Amino acid sequence: MLHEDRFVDLPPAEVYATLLDEGTYLCSIRTMYRVLAANKEVRERRDLLRHPVYAKPELLATKPNQVWSWDITKLKGPEKWSYFYLYVIIDIFSRCVVGWMLADRESATQAKKLIAETCRRHGITPGALTLHADRGAAMTAKATGHLLADLGITKTHSRPYQSNDNPYSESHFKTLKYRPEFPDRFGSIVSGSPPPPVDEARSAAS
Repeated sequence: MLHEDRFVDLPPAEVYATLLDEGTYLCSIRTMYRVLAANKEVRERRDLLRHPVYAKPELLATKPNQVWSWDITKLKGPEKWSYFYLYVIIDIFSRCVVGWMLADRESATQAKKLIAETCRRHGITPGALTLHADRGAAMTAKATGHLLADLGITKTHSRPYQSNDNPYSESHFKTLKYRPEFPDRFGSIVSGSPPPPVDEARSAAS
């Protein structure tokens, strides 16, 4: 009955009510649901976006150069709304910074250069390294993925909106930015020094 043309797109409650109006009682609404469920025909009928289930990454390193973690953080530039971007790769076994770069933008092209150079400098062989990152644009870009595949590096990513899936890089950046000598702003990408006070800048300009 539920497969009839007039009922195939209706919920069991409407089918039940229609049949009662016609003087027919077959079973309860709950039984109709059980029959549909037994045949795997109970599901959400609306066209909803279904998110895949992501497993929590498990990173384990027993020696150096087994697992690296990398991320990008913003550093305030000399003016409001100006930023520099600090790329950092750390070895999760030793927490040692194995590679870093300061750039004026965040991009997969910049990330590729840093990863390739860091792997070359540390003599990473294909199949030896796992590189973990969050799901930022530079991390999930095709260019970055192709480079890792060419180098024989296994890549892993954090779950969406789960910053604690990349605790090594997040902890590193927090330690860096909470140091007493860390400046509020940086004067230039070349010197890395903080900008001069306003009064000094005005006197220099005059």
